[in-house]
Amino acid sequence: QVQLVESGGGLVQPGGSLRLSCVASRSFFSVYVMGWYRQAPGKQRDFVASISSSGSTNYEDSVKGRFTISTDNPRKSWYLQMNSLKPEDTAVYYCYVIPSGSPATWGQGTQVTVSS
Repeated sequence: QVQLVESGGGLVQPGGSLRLSCVASRSFFSVYVMGWYRQAPGKQRDFVASISSSGSTNYEDSVKGRFTISTDNPRKSWYLQMNSLKPEDTAVYYCYVIPSGSPATWGQGTQVTVSS
């Protein structure tokens, strides 16, 4: 069972930046898409960003222009650069991957808190 490990969360002031990382315990043979969701207290888990193995990206409207998803190894690791953070970005951020022909695998989550 491949595990995903997130890191990079923390407390940041409004307008600040954080970079989240997601690294798989071993490389996947083939990946369809990887990305991030987030869940604020009392709310459902919502889509944030994704990147396909071909490099195509998608973003939730509220993070467009502020967040950037990237990968340096599409079968093992990906990142979420978050700039101009707002208090409403506060949430637990979960990375996920959908390997080709397999169900999604999720990370354990990392807390991001935006507060002065």
